[in-house]
Amino acid sequence: MTKQALSPTKQSLSLSVHVSLGALAEIYHLQREKMGSTTLDVSRAELGLVVMYLNKAEARDKLCRAIQYGSKFLSGGQPGTAQSVDKSTSLARKVFRLFKFVNDLHGLISPVPKGTPLPLVLLGKSKNALLSTFLFLDQIVWLGRSGIYKNKERAELLGRISLFCWMGSSVCTTLVELGEIGRLSSSMKKIEKGLKNGNNMYQDGEYCAKLKQSNERSLALIKAAMDIVVAAGLLQLYPKKITPRVTGAFGFITSLISCYQLLPSRPKIKAP
Repeated sequence: MTKQALSPTKQSLSLSVHVSLGALAEIYHLQREKMGSTTLDVSRAELGLVVMYLNKAEARDKLCRAIQYGSKFLSGGQPGTAQSVDKSTSLARKVFRLFKFVNDLHGLISPVPKGTPLPLVLLGKSKNALLSTFLFLDQIVWLGRSGIYKNKERAELLGRISLFCWMGSSVCTTLVELGEIGRLSSSMKKIEKGLKNGNNMYQDGEYCAKLKQSNERSLALIKAAMDIVVAAGLLQLYPKKITPRVTGAFGFITSLISCYQLLPSRPKIKAP
């Protein structure tokens, strides 16, 4: 009697176990399909970012710049394959910068944000003027190196003048970034004082936005300061200290920073 009474119970348990295993298997396959579609969406989004990045002329220019200064670092100023890559890439980059001086010319005549101190305004406009001059003269250098402009001596002189303009613009950029970082730091301190609990400052939207701006300007400051060394190396102002290898190393690092600054923001993938 006991065995006959337990038999239906065992059958119901076995049936429920099979049903549970079937449901789990179905859930597993559904999750795999969702994961596959999510992975495909992420891959498609990442590939789209790469396409968007490479479509920028500025991004391609900075990638070529990294190759140029990386080759300069490897060559150390000595003849060879690396130096040939350095020179050919330098000439190729000048094509990307054709008529680019218009950008800074536009910035020169554009109005500045309200509340910007006069010294920062003057430094910013000086940076635009110097950088625009550098890019304009650089086109004449390209004409000379490509054989279109026949006066090589004048082309070389204009090349040195353009490099001095670039170094001057880097100095102005360094000073502007220092001033802006100081202004942001002052604003962040005011926000901290306004908050009752100091631990909540990272939850404040305005504070986080200013912190992000401060980090971006700090990176721009490092890049501008290193570009001063690169310009001095190209002009051979201190040949014993700033050797071609040092110039190449600093130029390669600033190129990577520029590539990072041009990265597009990642799109948000909707959860399945």
